[in-house]
Amino acid sequence: MDKPIRVLVAKPGLDGHDRGAKVIARALRDAGMEVVYTGLRQTPDQIVQTAIQEDVDVLALSILSGAHNHLLPKVVERLKEEGVYDEVLVLAGGVIPADDIQNLIDAGVESVFTPGTPTGVTVDFIKENLKK
Repeated sequence: MDKPIRVLVAKPGLDGHDRGAKVIARALRDAGMEVVYTGLRQTPDQIVQTAIQEDVDVLALSILSGAHNHLLPKVVERLKEEGVYDEVLVLAGGVIPADDIQNLIDAGVESVFTPGTPTGVTVDFIKENLKK
């Protein structure tokens, strides 16, 4: 039996709202994935250390504070510094303006899912794009 896909759902920054993160965590669990949720107000360092400790396949970053251009590339940078970026699929979701999406992808985020994206689209993307 194949091991389940392990996902860390994380909330970088000072967001005080995590309904979207909980919705995607539930959808990924319903799809058979093992999900760890960090809770609110995590720093990039905390997120990366948790991803390493939990040996995750996917890091799903949920953000709506407007700090995505600063925090998400910082998470990718820390993953690279720790030597695990090539093993972890990095996704982002939340309120992210369309004009900022390409910059995040150029920084190393594999895909960005904005509000209204069916959860099945995220599940399928993960299954089709795992790195390990």
